[in-house]
Amino acid sequence: MNILVLNCGSSSVKYQLFDMQDESVLAKGLVERIGIEGSVLTHRPAGKEKLVRETAIPDHKVAIRLCLEALADPHYGVIKDFSAIGAIGHRVVHGGDFSASVLANQETKAILRELQVLAPLHNPPGLRGIEACEEILPGMPQVCVFDTAFHQSLPAYAYTYSLPYELCQRHHIRRYGFHGTSHRYVTLRAATLTGKPLEEFNAVTCHLGNGSSITAVKNGRSYDTSMGFTPLAGLTMGTRCGDIDPAIITFLMVKEGYTPADMDRLMNRQSGVLGVSGVSSDFRDIEAAMAAGNERARLAWDVFIYTAKKYIGAYAAALNGIEALVFTAGLGENSAAAREAICQDMDYLGIRIDREKNQIRGQEREITAPGARVRTLIIPTNEELMIARDTLAIVQA
Repeated sequence: MNILVLNCGSSSVKYQLFDMQDESVLAKGLVERIGIEGSVLTHRPAGKEKLVRETAIPDHKVAIRLCLEALADPHYGVIKDFSAIGAIGHRVVHGGDFSASVLANQETKAILRELQVLAPLHNPPGLRGIEACEEILPGMPQVCVFDTAFHQSLPAYAYTYSLPYELCQRHHIRRYGFHGTSHRYVTLRAATLTGKPLEEFNAVTCHLGNGSSITAVKNGRSYDTSMGFTPLAGLTMGTRCGDIDPAIITFLMVKEGYTPADMDRLMNRQSGVLGVSGVSSDFRDIEAAMAAGNERARLAWDVFIYTAKKYIGAYAAALNGIEALVFTAGLGENSAAAREAICQDMDYLGIRIDREKNQIRGQEREITAPGARVRTLIIPTNEELMIARDTLAIVQA
């Protein structure tokens, strides 16, 4: 069966088409600037030249139709027609209390609408993508795969906030965690690589990029994670502040006259390494600025590295030791400097990496130093494959 995986953002659609017989990618692509001047489709079929099409793309329905047309294009396509697609899997950021992937039916969509208040930037585009597919391909099975589902195994003492209990119950306030599909994939892969049964596997997985989160994995399941009620919590990120004293929020609202919307924009879009450095939210730019002697860029880097080290140490303590430390996502997979800085001076936890093995980008590799008790791995994440697998399993069931 061929499975189409869609990841709908506010102004973009990423897609991959999998042949699930061998889990190969037949084609992948990206639609950018939906509803904005200069919108473009970039389609990359396996073994063929890419297609770049610039055209007006006013909404997600038009975007998804363009993706489908590219997949079935006589020259650039990889399928004869739309009937060659067996099902569609959607990445949905916030799944509330869903602990596993589910069919996208009327009941599921109603719950996703209720959850939009918890993920106003992420869930509405996902819902638009589902509804667009319903119109274009009526009757096509669709599956929702949630970023939050992997973290539903958190114990109550890990997900509960110390606010009035009734208030949390009324407004569904708890630690949800995100990047769960990525953390689940690298957990499964790391257990396989280390030869450890999943149900006995303890690790810390680090999804590091413009958005970053770290997860404690106990017996193969999420035990704690750095992101919380929203993706704003945890590490310092590209533009997100991560953990701060909550009193800073009301302090700035009084001192600067900020509204709740102002504070939301400040913490989500103007903070993190961008806010500290004044240079960029891209860690590649931060590394370049550091090399040129920019002290604020160095400070932003040091803040990020330090917060990552603190979470790894805390989670190693919570798990009473770990078998593996895993790096994934854009920065985790590609920055040797970030991995080296994070792992430096962690001998007490049994973490030491081989500097020569660490000089690698975007490839699966173990970088453990000889004699280290904890195995350190680079595992490129593959959220799309996890979505395709879940979609196939649910449709077949």
